[in-house]
Amino acid sequence: MLVAVALSILRWSGQVRFFCGDETRLGLKTLGGRKITAKGVKPVGQVQWQFQATYLYGIVEPKTGEHFFFEFSHLNTDCFQVFLDLVSQQFKDDLLIIQLDNGGFHKAKRLKVPSNIILMFQPPHCPELNPYAFGGAKPYEQVWQYLKRRLRWTLPTTLDQLRQQLRERLDKLTPEVVASITGRQSILNALSVARI
Repeated sequence: MLVAVALSILRWSGQVRFFCGDETRLGLKTLGGRKITAKGVKPVGQVQWQFQATYLYGIVEPKTGEHFFFEFSHLNTDCFQVFLDLVSQQFKDDLLIIQLDNGGFHKAKRLKVPSNIILMFQPPHCPELNPYAFGGAKPYEQVWQYLKRRLRWTLPTTLDQLRQQLRERLDKLTPEVVASITGRQSILNALSVARI
């Protein structure tokens, strides 16, 4: 239906693309996880309890794995507005339908959604509808979980060091990897029926 709106009412002549968006918090507190040790040897890992953090905003296209991420200091309407403006510029020749959760800052009245973006909100309590969601049953999102798994047991002492580690991980995140994480068959089937 949104594609029909884009093509007929908005008279959009470019490509219509479907993305999913989400945000995550990354901080200096150590991310733990399993460690491999010899049989009978208790795993030991160094941890730190610093509570400085940053936020990563992102969108992914399940069909192609194309993605766009940007880091912000806060999780709020002002940062989300800047992120939407950056996304709009990044994909200026396309009309993007971006599926989001019902976060309050996603729906703020003062938010000015760019003309080449349509925000689509998933129904509450339906995480399985978002390719970010991990099987619809666990609170971790798959893309964020993939990135955070690669940050386990690292001990950055400053946010700048964390940002550098994050940049290195994001540089290795190819569209093929993202598509393998988010390209669920049910979503790809729905996109083919919608002709997106």
